[in-house]
Amino acid sequence: MGMRFSILGSGSSGNCAVLRTKDACVLIDAGFSQRKLRQLLHDAGEAMDNVHAVFLTHEHGDHAAGIEGLKKFPHVKVFANAATARAVQAKLDFKPAWQVFETGARFRFLDLEVESFHVPHDAQEPVGFTFSSGHEAHPAARQRIAWLTDLGHAPLHIHERIRDVDVVVVESNHCPVLLQADVKRPWPTKQRISGRHGHLSNDAVRELLEAVASPRWQHVFLTHLSRDCNSLEAVEASLAGLRARLRCRFSIVAPGGGTPPVEITDITSV
Repeated sequence: MGMRFSILGSGSSGNCAVLRTKDACVLIDAGFSQRKLRQLLHDAGEAMDNVHAVFLTHEHGDHAAGIEGLKKFPHVKVFANAATARAVQAKLDFKPAWQVFETGARFRFLDLEVESFHVPHDAQEPVGFTFSSGHEAHPAARQRIAWLTDLGHAPLHIHERIRDVDVVVVESNHCPVLLQADVKRPWPTKQRISGRHGHLSNDAVRELLEAVASPRWQHVFLTHLSRDCNSLEAVEASLAGLRARLRCRFSIVAPGGGTPPVEITDITSV
């Protein structure tokens, strides 16, 4: 089999995805309670007992809250850089099976090749990931996915990380107009969200995707939408022109929502 991928939940209430290959079943972030996470996995046709590892982007609760529940699943390895591991460990009363990597490192786990890269966000040492699998002798034909959430802007190194992948998962967090009109958030919070170490706006995501516009992309997922400061309609309006130019599929993940499983196919067969 190739890769099968499903977003279990997305937004400020929690973020997590499950990625399955021939040999591996891993979670990308785990921002839900263990009870909720087990239910989400069950609904996706998976089980926590079958999960081999969790890959953490950063320590914020909507991405790492589920690590507390891993005391019941000691077989699950937790991949994080040292700064993220320290920040999460400080809130735990047990020690998970940490697998510490250096940001920027490339390493293997079962039949996955994993690359980490720095992203600008207000956490200790936040990262994005690319995951690759299949066709060891033919790198160009491997299935590849980029996971890129929680970043205030997209430096050029991020452009290069998402160019040669089949699936891009990237946040489209807020509409600037709706953010400024929001009455729930004080001004400093709005400044943090819209700052260079906050979250990508719909317009910023469009600019990133337009700048790269890779013909390899099969599917782009727009995630981490703010429930109060964004809407499906606002994202659609921002991306209307881009969607007409790119030939790949787009999925906008509603706040608190997920996606059905998606098979990532061999690019040579597309």
